[in-house]
Amino acid sequence: MTAGILLGLTSCARNGAESKPANQSSQSVTSAPVITFERTACFGSCPVYTISVSPSGEVQYEGRAHVRQLGAATGKVPRERVDSLLSELDRGGYFTFAERYTSPEPACGRYVTDSPTVITSVTLRGRTRRITHDYGCGGAPGALVVLEHRIDEVLNSDRWTGR
Repeated sequence: MTAGILLGLTSCARNGAESKPANQSSQSVTSAPVITFERTACFGSCPVYTISVSPSGEVQYEGRAHVRQLGAATGKVPRERVDSLLSELDRGGYFTFAERYTSPEPACGRYVTDSPTVITSVTLRGRTRRITHDYGCGGAPGALVVLEHRIDEVLNSDRWTGR
């Protein structure tokens, strides 16, 4: 009888160990975003949305305010465009920029209020960089602004934002 109980407990323990915890994501690493881009609110009618792309080109969008498409939407861009954009970001110095261009960070420089913030994240060859860029910061490099616009352009966010 003891052997039967032991066998039953071993079987239960093994089954529990093999199952995934309820909060563990089933999303594969290949579908995790390699680029994320978020525009926040400003004092006026700045578009507020988040957009991201996976290595395969799957685009996830969520419009929050002052955009044509509110809520979630999905799209696709060719994988080659994602690879090209990642190379462009790398060559453009994305991984060398400061992580924060926000007041009162020294990298911010001269500051004006009521501007939107752009938050980007890029993962490439095991490196991840997240940059918070308040557009009120005069010290942010112009190259960063160009790369932010390129992300928007390549992911074709204007189809949802109308901008």
